[in-house]
Amino acid sequence: MMVQNRNILAWILVILMMIASLFGCARTQEPEAPQGEQKINISIGALKGPTALGMLQMMNLAEKGETPDCYSFQIAGTADELTAALIKGELQVAALPCNLASVLYQKTDGAVQIAAINTGCVLYIVENADTIHTVEDLKGRTIYSTGKGTTPEYTLNYLLRAAGLEPKKDVTIEYKSEAAEVAALLAEKADAIAMLPQPYVTTAAMQNDRLRVALSVAEEWGKYTKDGSAVVTGVVLVSKSFAEEHPQQLQALLAQYEASTRYVNENPAEAALLSEHFDIVKAKAAEKAIPYCSIMFVQGEEMKEKVSGYLNVLYNENPASVGGALPDDGFYYSILPNS
Repeated sequence: MMVQNRNILAWILVILMMIASLFGCARTQEPEAPQGEQKINISIGALKGPTALGMLQMMNLAEKGETPDCYSFQIAGTADELTAALIKGELQVAALPCNLASVLYQKTDGAVQIAAINTGCVLYIVENADTIHTVEDLKGRTIYSTGKGTTPEYTLNYLLRAAGLEPKKDVTIEYKSEAAEVAALLAEKADAIAMLPQPYVTTAAMQNDRLRVALSVAEEWGKYTKDGSAVVTGVVLVSKSFAEEHPQQLQALLAQYEASTRYVNENPAEAALLSEHFDIVKAKAAEKAIPYCSIMFVQGEEMKEKVSGYLNVLYNENPASVGGALPDDGFYYSILPNS
């Protein structure tokens, strides 16, 4: 009887240990332990594309339970899904278009901050023919694109005006909700022209052997800007309240994110397998696209210089594109005195 009782007790202990391990990351209401011993839940959002690709190693480690805290990920097709969640407090961190970050900063009275640049320029003008060699060649044509109200729209408008073309008057621009829809139009229309981001350029080219990269938006931007600014496509946006309440956890997350971007750039084949695993981009397309996705991780003064320069160009183009005013220094998390 004593042996049987010992066996029962052993099984009870095993069951209790299993329950504790399952719910170890769910105790968000308990006080945080000293030295970051208590893991907390952190919800992270990203758009399908380069921002999500840069997170692949971090996503993989989170799935295995090997991250400093308990990370959950929301991968969305449109920025609206993530901005609403960030404002409501359902996300603590989100990878979003640079100009949209500025808009949210103004809209929320400084409730969000930029912690890093994660994506440079990934936009390309593509066509099914060989007719576009300069921005001026777009006159009289129809361009399909995504990102109305965000970085792609304002970047394209700036380039067109810099080349002496007026959007809507000299060029027709049709915006679609997702890049996959634009890629489908390219496959259907022989004379179609589009502005697409990577990795969708690579994906579309794999399905359409007529497709040609006509212009690199980054290169064209460099031709028309005199201040040395560059296109900043995506940034890591954090909730200010979260940053203030959990600075150590945020720093650990950012370090994990930086390591992830480095891993993806250095190991495109392995990262591509993770991309398919997490249903972002098929492995074959991801491996080809990653070298052209401008995945990066830039913080501090360099981040401020690049972001402020880009936002200044957009502000001069259309103040509404950055929320009506250029953000102050409080917008830049890593340069705060207590950061």
